Amino acid sequence: MGIKTTAFDAADYLDTPEAQAEYLRISFETGDSADIQEAIGTVARASGMTQIARATGLGRESLYKALEGEGNPEFATILRVVRALGLNLTITPAHDHA
Repeated sequence: MGIKTTAFDAADYLDTPEAQAEYLRISFETGDSADIQEAIGTVARASGMTQIARATGLGRESLYKALEGEGNPEFATILRVVRALGLNLTITPAHDHA
């Protein structure tokens, strides 16, 4: 009899606003738009996609599709989701930019 495993899902561990914000902060540091998009989707799932859909006025299935790594959401959609998550985007100077 083999060991039974389940797939890892970061959304299962993002149970506080602080954890969600830190997860997103780290994803933004990568500078990879697909990573950022996927991280926003993961945090949205952790918060409850139905609740986020209601708060944004967007369809749940549309959100899933837009926030997966291969989707291509409009920036306005990203902003609506971030706001629905109760988070703010903050821009700071890059330390390695000349």
